[in-house]
Amino acid sequence: MRKAEIKNHSITAGWLTEDESGYHFSYDSQYLKMEEAKPVSLTLPLREKPFDSTILFPFFDGLIPEGWLLEIVEKNWKLSPRDRMGLLLACCKDCIGSVSIHPVTVEEV
Repeated sequence: MRKAEIKNHSITAGWLTEDESGYHFSYDSQYLKMEEAKPVSLTLPLREKPFDSTILFPFFDGLIPEGWLLEIVEKNWKLSPRDRMGLLLACCKDCIGSVSIHPVTVEEV
């Protein structure tokens, strides 16, 4: 399982995980309580119930670089262009816009 902390304007907004069943995004409970909380995407409106998908959510997939920049990322981190979560974790900590992706180390139980 891989996990990412999703920040909006440097505030923890939620958590994105990838496991054998797909991708899951859930908003942080403290974030939902904030008056100024805004959704990270119009396609991921604020709610307590997690979002589930068999593919990476289009909003997050759209943060991954394309073209020559993607080629540099693939070569430097030895990532496959098909490893969308790996690419997101490797190169989306400092994106254009208010949302950033921060890898979380998941301890094995």
